[in-house]
Amino acid sequence: MTATLTALVSQIRYEAKDIHSIELRPVGATAFPAFEAGSHIDLHLGNGQVRSYSLFNPAGETHRYCVGVLKDAKSRGGSRWVHEQLRVGSTLTISAPRNNFPLQEGADHSVLVAGGIGITPILCMGRRLQALGRPFEVLYFARSQLHAAFVAEVEALGAPVHWHFDDARGGPPDLRALLAARPAGANTHYYACGPAVMLDAFEKNCAELGYTKAHIERFAAVEVKAAADARSGFTVILQQSGKEFTVNADQTLLQALRANGVEPVTSCEDGICGACETQVLEGLPDHRDSVLSKAEREANKTMMICVGGCKSERLVLAL
Repeated sequence: MTATLTALVSQIRYEAKDIHSIELRPVGATAFPAFEAGSHIDLHLGNGQVRSYSLFNPAGETHRYCVGVLKDAKSRGGSRWVHEQLRVGSTLTISAPRNNFPLQEGADHSVLVAGGIGITPILCMGRRLQALGRPFEVLYFARSQLHAAFVAEVEALGAPVHWHFDDARGGPPDLRALLAARPAGANTHYYACGPAVMLDAFEKNCAELGYTKAHIERFAAVEVKAAADARSGFTVILQQSGKEFTVNADQTLLQALRANGVEPVTSCEDGICGACETQVLEGLPDHRDSVLSKAEREANKTMMICVGGCKSERLVLAL
Protein backbone atom coordinates (compact mmCIF):
# COMPACT_ATOMS: atom_id res chain seq x y z
CA MET A 1 0.00 0.00 0.00
CA THR A 2 1.05 3.60 -0.52
CA ALA A 3 2.47 5.70 2.31
CA THR A 4 -0.21 7.58 4.21
CA LEU A 5 -0.56 10.69 6.36
CA THR A 6 -2.69 11.44 9.40
CA ALA A 7 -4.89 14.51 9.18
CA LEU A 8 -7.10 16.39 11.63
CA VAL A 9 -10.49 17.61 10.43
CA SER A 10 -10.19 21.27 11.46
CA GLN A 11 -13.26 22.66 9.70
CA ILE A 12 -16.38 21.53 7.86
CA ARG A 13 -18.36 24.17 5.97
CA TYR A 14 -21.60 24.21 4.02
CA GLU A 15 -20.72 25.51 0.55
CA ALA A 16 -23.85 24.80 -1.53
CA LYS A 17 -26.76 22.38 -1.60
CA ASP A 18 -25.33 18.93 -0.77
CA ILE A 19 -21.74 20.21 -0.89
CA HIS A 20 -19.48 20.47 2.15
CA SER A 21 -15.86 21.58 2.24
CA ILE A 22 -13.45 19.77 4.55
CA GLU A 23 -10.28 21.43 5.83
CA LEU A 24 -7.55 19.04 6.98
CA ARG A 25 -4.51 19.92 9.07
CA PRO A 26 -1.34 17.86 9.72
CA VAL A 27 -1.12 15.63 12.78
CA GLY A 28 2.27 14.68 14.15
CA ALA A 29 4.12 16.74 11.56
CA THR A 30 4.74 20.41 10.94
CA ALA A 31 3.55 20.32 7.33
CA PHE A 32 1.87 18.31 4.61
CA PRO A 33 3.70 17.62 1.34
CA ALA A 34 3.33 20.49 -1.12
CA PHE A 35 1.01 19.96 -4.08
CA GLU A 36 0.42 21.33 -7.58
CA ALA A 37 -2.80 22.64 -9.10
CA GLY A 38 -5.01 19.79 -10.26
CA SER A 39 -3.92 17.40 -7.50
CA HIS A 40 -6.18 15.13 -5.46
CA ILE A 41 -5.85 13.10 -2.27
CA ASP A 42 -7.43 9.90 -1.01
CA LEU A 43 -9.50 9.93 2.17
CA HIS A 44 -9.61 6.61 4.06
CA LEU A 45 -13.10 6.78 5.52
CA GLY A 46 -14.42 5.31 8.75
CA ASN A 47 -16.65 2.88 6.85
CA GLY A 48 -13.63 1.20 5.24
CA GLN A 49 -13.96 2.94 1.89
CA VAL A 50 -11.30 5.03 0.14
CA ARG A 51 -12.39 8.01 -1.94
CA SER A 52 -10.42 10.57 -3.97
CA TYR A 53 -11.15 14.30 -3.80
CA SER A 54 -9.52 17.24 -5.57
CA LEU A 55 -7.74 19.95 -3.59
CA PHE A 56 -9.10 23.46 -4.06
CA ASN A 57 -6.96 25.52 -1.69
CA PRO A 58 -4.00 27.44 -3.21
CA ALA A 59 -1.34 25.16 -4.68
CA GLY A 60 1.81 24.97 -2.62
CA GLU A 61 0.12 25.31 0.76
CA THR A 62 1.52 22.81 3.25
CA HIS A 63 -0.35 23.78 6.44
CA ARG A 64 -3.68 22.43 5.17
CA TYR A 65 -5.53 20.49 2.48
CA CYS A 66 -9.07 21.51 1.48
CA VAL A 67 -11.49 19.31 -0.46
CA GLY A 68 -15.12 19.65 -1.49
CA VAL A 69 -17.49 16.69 -1.18
CA LEU A 70 -20.82 16.38 -2.98
CA LYS A 71 -23.38 14.15 -1.27
CA ASP A 72 -24.17 12.01 -4.27
CA ALA A 73 -27.72 10.68 -4.53
CA LYS A 74 -26.19 7.49 -5.98
CA SER A 75 -23.51 7.29 -3.29
CA ARG A 76 -22.07 3.86 -2.56
CA GLY A 77 -21.46 5.07 0.96
CA GLY A 78 -18.45 7.35 0.65
CA SER A 79 -19.88 10.84 0.26
CA ARG A 80 -22.83 9.94 2.47
CA TRP A 81 -20.44 8.93 5.27
CA VAL A 82 -18.52 12.21 4.93
CA HIS A 83 -21.72 14.28 5.15
CA GLU A 84 -23.41 12.30 7.91
CA GLN A 85 -20.59 10.92 10.05
CA LEU A 86 -17.46 13.04 9.72
CA ARG A 87 -17.02 15.64 12.46
CA VAL A 88 -14.59 18.46 13.30
CA GLY A 89 -11.90 17.06 15.59
CA SER A 90 -11.88 13.66 13.89
CA THR A 91 -8.69 12.27 12.41
CA LEU A 92 -8.45 10.65 9.00
CA THR A 93 -5.82 8.68 7.17
CA ILE A 94 -5.11 10.34 3.84
CA SER A 95 -2.72 9.85 0.95
CA ALA A 96 -0.10 12.27 -0.24
CA PRO A 97 -1.30 14.35 -3.22
CA ARG A 98 -1.24 12.88 -6.73
CA ASN A 99 -1.78 14.78 -9.96
CA ASN A 100 -3.39 13.28 -13.05
CA PHE A 101 -4.71 16.70 -14.14
CA PRO A 102 -1.63 18.93 -14.31
CA LEU A 103 -1.85 22.60 -15.21
CA GLN A 104 0.33 23.85 -18.08
CA GLU A 105 1.51 27.03 -16.42
CA GLY A 106 3.18 28.44 -19.54
CA ALA A 107 0.05 28.40 -21.72
CA ASP A 108 -0.76 31.58 -23.62
CA HIS A 109 -4.37 31.24 -22.48
CA SER A 110 -6.31 28.72 -20.37
CA VAL A 111 -10.02 27.91 -20.53
CA LEU A 112 -11.27 26.29 -17.32
CA VAL A 113 -14.61 24.46 -17.54
CA ALA A 114 -16.38 23.31 -14.35
CA GLY A 115 -19.59 21.36 -13.92
CA GLY A 116 -20.99 21.26 -10.38
CA ILE A 117 -18.49 19.81 -7.88
CA GLY A 118 -15.94 19.82 -10.71
CA ILE A 119 -15.21 23.39 -9.65
CA THR A 120 -12.77 22.11 -6.99
CA PRO A 121 -9.68 21.45 -9.18
CA ILE A 122 -10.73 24.28 -11.51
CA LEU A 123 -10.70 26.77 -8.61
CA CYS A 124 -7.22 25.59 -7.62
CA MET A 125 -6.03 26.04 -11.21
CA GLY A 126 -7.56 29.50 -11.38
CA ARG A 127 -5.83 30.51 -8.16
CA ARG A 128 -2.50 29.33 -9.51
CA LEU A 129 -2.91 31.14 -12.83
CA GLN A 130 -3.96 34.28 -10.95
CA ALA A 131 -0.82 34.06 -8.80
CA LEU A 132 1.33 33.65 -11.92
CA GLY A 133 -0.38 36.51 -13.74
CA ARG A 134 -1.35 34.21 -16.62
CA PRO A 135 -4.49 34.87 -18.74
CA PHE A 136 -7.44 32.53 -18.24
CA GLU A 137 -11.22 32.38 -18.13
CA VAL A 138 -13.79 30.16 -16.43
CA LEU A 139 -16.98 28.50 -17.66
CA TYR A 140 -19.00 27.41 -14.61
CA PHE A 141 -22.13 25.26 -15.03
CA ALA A 142 -24.52 24.14 -12.29
CA ARG A 143 -28.15 23.07 -11.99
CA SER A 144 -28.92 26.26 -10.08
CA GLN A 145 -27.11 28.92 -8.11
CA LEU A 146 -28.18 27.01 -5.01
CA HIS A 147 -26.06 24.07 -6.25
CA ALA A 148 -23.01 26.22 -7.12
CA ALA A 149 -20.18 26.09 -4.58
CA PHE A 150 -17.37 28.65 -4.19
CA VAL A 151 -19.09 31.38 -6.20
CA ALA A 152 -17.41 34.17 -4.23
CA GLU A 153 -14.02 32.46 -4.56
CA VAL A 154 -14.43 32.17 -8.34
CA GLU A 155 -15.43 35.84 -8.59
CA ALA A 156 -12.34 36.76 -6.56
CA LEU A 157 -10.09 35.26 -9.25
CA GLY A 158 -10.56 38.44 -11.26
CA ALA A 159 -10.91 36.55 -14.56
CA PRO A 160 -13.82 36.49 -17.01
CA VAL A 161 -16.46 33.98 -15.90
CA HIS A 162 -19.38 32.60 -17.90
CA TRP A 163 -22.04 31.46 -15.44
CA HIS A 164 -24.71 29.01 -16.55
CA PHE A 165 -27.42 27.83 -14.17
CA ASP A 166 -29.76 25.38 -15.86
CA ASP A 167 -32.89 26.49 -14.00
CA ALA A 168 -32.37 30.14 -15.00
CA ARG A 169 -31.43 29.37 -18.62
CA GLY A 170 -34.11 26.75 -19.22
CA GLY A 171 -31.74 23.86 -19.78
CA PRO A 172 -28.09 22.80 -20.05
CA PRO A 173 -25.46 24.96 -21.79
CA ASP A 174 -24.55 24.80 -25.46
CA LEU A 175 -21.03 23.61 -24.73
CA ARG A 176 -19.95 23.47 -28.35
CA ALA A 177 -20.94 27.08 -28.99
CA LEU A 178 -19.22 28.23 -25.80
CA LEU A 179 -16.01 26.40 -26.68
CA ALA A 180 -16.10 27.65 -30.25
CA ALA A 181 -16.26 31.23 -28.94
CA ARG A 182 -13.11 30.81 -26.88
CA PRO A 183 -9.57 31.62 -28.12
CA ALA A 184 -8.14 28.90 -30.35
CA GLY A 185 -4.45 29.77 -30.27
CA ALA A 186 -1.76 27.16 -30.78
CA ASN A 187 -0.84 27.35 -27.09
CA THR A 188 -4.35 27.62 -25.62
CA HIS A 189 -5.16 24.84 -23.15
CA TYR A 190 -8.67 23.69 -22.23
CA TYR A 191 -9.50 21.93 -18.95
CA ALA A 192 -12.75 20.35 -17.78
CA CYS A 193 -13.95 18.60 -14.65
CA GLY A 194 -17.52 17.61 -13.86
CA PRO A 195 -20.15 14.98 -14.60
CA ALA A 196 -19.45 12.28 -17.18
CA VAL A 197 -21.97 13.57 -19.72
CA MET A 198 -20.31 16.99 -19.71
CA LEU A 199 -16.82 15.52 -20.04
CA ASP A 200 -17.87 13.28 -22.92
CA ALA A 201 -19.31 16.31 -24.71
CA PHE A 202 -16.21 18.38 -23.92
CA GLU A 203 -13.87 15.77 -25.42
CA LYS A 204 -16.06 15.35 -28.51
CA ASN A 205 -16.42 19.08 -29.10
CA CYS A 206 -12.75 19.85 -28.55
CA ALA A 207 -11.81 17.15 -31.05
CA GLU A 208 -14.26 18.48 -33.64
CA LEU A 209 -13.04 22.06 -33.10
CA GLY A 210 -9.41 21.02 -33.45
CA TYR A 211 -8.49 21.85 -29.88
CA THR A 212 -5.64 19.39 -29.33
CA LYS A 213 -4.63 20.68 -25.91
CA ALA A 214 -7.72 19.49 -24.02
CA HIS A 215 -7.53 17.91 -20.57
CA ILE A 216 -10.16 16.28 -18.34
CA GLU A 217 -10.46 14.74 -14.90
CA ARG A 218 -13.22 12.31 -14.07
CA PHE A 219 -14.75 11.73 -10.63
CA ALA A 220 -16.45 8.51 -11.68
CA ALA A 221 -15.09 5.56 -13.61
CA VAL A 222 -16.14 5.00 -17.20
CA GLU A 223 -16.50 1.38 -18.21
CA VAL A 224 -13.91 0.59 -20.85
CA LYS A 225 -14.43 -2.80 -22.40
CA ALA A 226 -11.55 -5.07 -23.25
CA ALA A 227 -10.14 -4.54 -26.71
CA ALA A 228 -11.10 -7.04 -29.39
CA ASP A 229 -7.50 -8.28 -29.49
CA ALA A 230 -7.03 -8.45 -25.72
CA ARG A 231 -5.82 -11.86 -24.54
CA SER A 232 -7.81 -13.91 -22.06
CA GLY A 233 -4.59 -15.28 -20.58
CA PHE A 234 -1.02 -13.99 -20.59
CA THR A 235 2.29 -14.25 -18.76
CA VAL A 236 3.44 -11.53 -16.38
CA ILE A 237 7.07 -11.00 -15.43
CA LEU A 238 7.95 -8.64 -12.59
CA GLN A 239 11.43 -7.14 -12.96
CA GLN A 240 11.98 -5.98 -9.40
CA SER A 241 10.68 -9.05 -7.56
CA GLY A 242 11.73 -11.56 -10.21
CA LYS A 243 8.35 -13.27 -10.16
CA GLU A 244 6.69 -14.83 -13.20
CA PHE A 245 3.14 -16.11 -13.38
CA THR A 246 0.11 -16.49 -15.62
CA VAL A 247 -3.00 -14.35 -15.58
CA ASN A 248 -5.86 -16.73 -16.29
CA ALA A 249 -9.08 -15.97 -18.14
CA ASP A 250 -11.09 -15.90 -14.92
CA GLN A 251 -8.96 -13.28 -13.11
CA THR A 252 -7.86 -9.70 -13.52
CA LEU A 253 -4.23 -8.62 -13.56
CA LEU A 254 -4.64 -7.15 -10.08
CA GLN A 255 -6.16 -10.37 -8.73
CA ALA A 256 -3.30 -12.37 -10.22
CA LEU A 257 -0.71 -10.05 -8.68
CA ARG A 258 -2.27 -10.46 -5.24
CA ALA A 259 -2.63 -14.21 -5.66
CA ASN A 260 1.13 -14.33 -6.22
CA GLY A 261 2.00 -12.36 -3.10
CA VAL A 262 2.37 -8.94 -4.70
CA GLU A 263 0.43 -6.05 -3.13
CA PRO A 264 0.83 -3.06 -5.48
CA VAL A 265 -0.10 0.49 -4.58
CA THR A 266 -3.82 0.93 -5.26
CA SER A 267 -6.66 3.18 -4.19
CA CYS A 268 -9.83 3.43 -6.27
CA GLU A 269 -9.32 0.17 -8.22
CA ASP A 270 -11.63 1.68 -10.87
CA GLY A 271 -8.98 3.22 -13.12
CA ILE A 272 -9.57 6.87 -12.21
CA CYS A 273 -7.15 7.86 -9.43
CA GLY A 274 -3.75 6.95 -10.90
CA ALA A 275 -2.37 5.39 -7.72
CA CYS A 276 -1.49 2.09 -9.40
CA GLU A 277 0.27 3.51 -12.47
CA THR A 278 3.08 1.08 -13.27
CA GLN A 279 5.94 1.20 -15.76
CA VAL A 280 5.63 -1.23 -18.68
CA LEU A 281 9.02 -2.59 -19.80
CA GLU A 282 7.84 -5.04 -22.44
CA GLY A 283 4.55 -6.12 -23.96
CA LEU A 284 1.41 -4.43 -25.18
CA PRO A 285 -1.06 -3.45 -22.44
CA ASP A 286 -4.80 -3.15 -23.00
CA HIS A 287 -5.65 0.20 -21.38
CA ARG A 288 -9.05 0.35 -19.69
CA ASP A 289 -8.55 3.36 -17.41
CA SER A 290 -9.81 6.94 -17.36
CA VAL A 291 -6.44 8.49 -16.47
CA LEU A 292 -4.03 8.18 -19.38
CA SER A 293 -4.34 10.42 -22.43
CA LYS A 294 -4.60 9.01 -25.94
CA ALA A 295 -0.92 9.79 -26.53
CA GLU A 296 0.09 8.12 -23.26
CA ARG A 297 -1.88 5.01 -24.15
CA GLU A 298 -0.28 4.83 -27.56
CA ALA A 299 3.19 5.18 -25.99
CA ASN A 300 2.50 2.14 -23.76
CA LYS A 301 5.14 3.20 -21.24
CA THR A 302 2.83 2.88 -18.24
CA MET A 303 -0.54 1.34 -17.40
CA MET A 304 -3.13 1.30 -14.62
CA ILE A 305 -2.83 -2.27 -13.38
CA CYS A 306 -6.08 -2.17 -11.39
CA VAL A 307 -8.17 -2.39 -14.58
CA GLY A 308 -5.70 -2.96 -17.43
CA GLY A 309 -5.24 -6.11 -19.46
CA CYS A 310 -2.83 -7.29 -22.13
CA LYS A 311 -2.73 -7.78 -25.90
CA SER A 312 0.58 -9.68 -26.02
CA GLU A 313 1.70 -13.07 -24.75
CA ARG A 314 4.06 -11.48 -22.22
CA LEU A 315 3.85 -8.37 -20.08
CA VAL A 316 6.96 -7.21 -18.22
CA LEU A 317 6.30 -4.72 -15.41
CA ALA A 318 8.71 -2.76 -13.20
CA LEU A 319 7.37 -4.27 -9.97
